[in-house]
Amino acid sequence: GVMERLGLGPEVLLQENPRLIYARLTGFGQTGKYAKSAGHDINYLALSGVLSKLGRKNENPFPPVNLLADFAGGGVTCALGIVIALFERAKSGKGQVIDASMVEGVAYLSSFLWKSQNLGLWGQPRGENLLDSGAPFYETYRTSDGKFMAVGAIEPKFYNQLIKGLGLNLDELPAQMSFSNWPEMKKKFASIFAQKTQAEWCSIFDSTDACVTPVLSFEDAASHPHNKERSSFIKNDPGEISPRPAPVLSRTPAVPSCKRDPFVGEHTEEILLEYGFTKEEIAKLHSDKTIEIKDLKASL
Repeated sequence: GVMERLGLGPEVLLQENPRLIYARLTGFGQTGKYAKSAGHDINYLALSGVLSKLGRKNENPFPPVNLLADFAGGGVTCALGIVIALFERAKSGKGQVIDASMVEGVAYLSSFLWKSQNLGLWGQPRGENLLDSGAPFYETYRTSDGKFMAVGAIEPKFYNQLIKGLGLNLDELPAQMSFSNWPEMKKKFASIFAQKTQAEWCSIFDSTDACVTPVLSFEDAASHPHNKERSSFIKNDPGEISPRPAPVLSRTPAVPSCKRDPFVGEHTEEILLEYGFTKEEIAKLHSDKTIEIKDLKASL
């Protein structure tokens, strides 16, 4: 309702420009009981049903920072909606309003969980299933130097290579999908991983299909040979490292800026002057605290 109170709601603007695509990104959506309620990622996850699936056995549901609802279910889904609306407008010549709810976005993102409930993947309580830390071959394990390895050896051919790399004999172990033996196997795997450093395990599992990889810190991820070869991370002028834009397009790849992020108000005056405001008008807006201006020029 904020834009409506400003007289800038979609009904008003679409009358002015019927081709306008008007995206509204909110937590709970434009309608419904919670539409005007405050919330955060954890609340949207909770209402979508997804949070109930996240967490280890006998522990509280655990939110994975604020990536799922805010950024994936929210920002990315909203951006996809804009792209879809642009594509449709090329045919119809008409714009439309996008109601992007983070609750619905993250719920849609979890369609696999909903559609696979009857496939045997989620029949056990949280933390006891194939992909939620229940399986010994889909888990993280601590190494002797306090780091971690990630194991995702689901398919039998990958699991066989995992067992070989751990120095175990497949014939002497319970069947991979023997659910009752999973807790015991997790303890066995944990004790073995704890005997070597992360680097030592990497030397064993690199170039295999055991689906075993190091759990890297941000710093280590940027310097990992695979990521360096692909230039997956970039450094800006102040030396800050961040991921490069993805996915990579073959003909028109994104060209990231290496300049530092602008300060709030750094370009306010410059942009308003460009759009025809006088210096007096800008000074009045600034004194009324309508705009913020940050003057970076040295006062010597």
